Amino acid sequence: MKSFLELAKARSSVRNYLDKPVEEEKLQYILECGRVAPSAANYQPWHIILIREPGMRRKLGATYNRAWFLMAPVVLVICGDHTAGWKRADGKDHTDIDAAIIIDHMTLAAAEQGLGTCWICNFDAALCRKELRLPENLEPVAYLPIGYPGISGDDHARHPNRKSMNEIIHYETF
Repeated sequence: MKSFLELAKARSSVRNYLDKPVEEEKLQYILECGRVAPSAANYQPWHIILIREPGMRRKLGATYNRAWFLMAPVVLVICGDHTAGWKRADGKDHTDIDAAIIIDHMTLAAAEQGLGTCWICNFDAALCRKELRLPENLEPVAYLPIGYPGISGDDHARHPNRKSMNEIIHYETF
């Protein structure tokens, strides 16, 4: 079993999927890992739309025009409910942060299960809202396609260098 650091380093954005369904038990495991994610004040202001049907995946594909996207057998649409999210005293809404946490939990859970994902935010949110008949209070935050990686799902070549600890860690003050 990989350590958390090994798992985090091994995870990459997958943009090529095998024509192989994701087993229900693996999918339920990933969803459970998301369900238990922390959120500000434990408000859990998220909803997940699970898309498996080819017709619905094609409709979603119209909101993000990339051929590889349609290869994934499962797409999760993570939505944030801004009416349910915790707001800091200065008004800062933490809904998007909470959505990011649940997405991160699910991407790592998928990697642990031998599955690939790719966090997608560059889509037509208005068309997504229409196709999924989302109520006004829900915002589609991100897509998370899930499937077995095809040819080289490794995205590390796109991001070969990570900043050093000295560049990102500051002690006591900036």
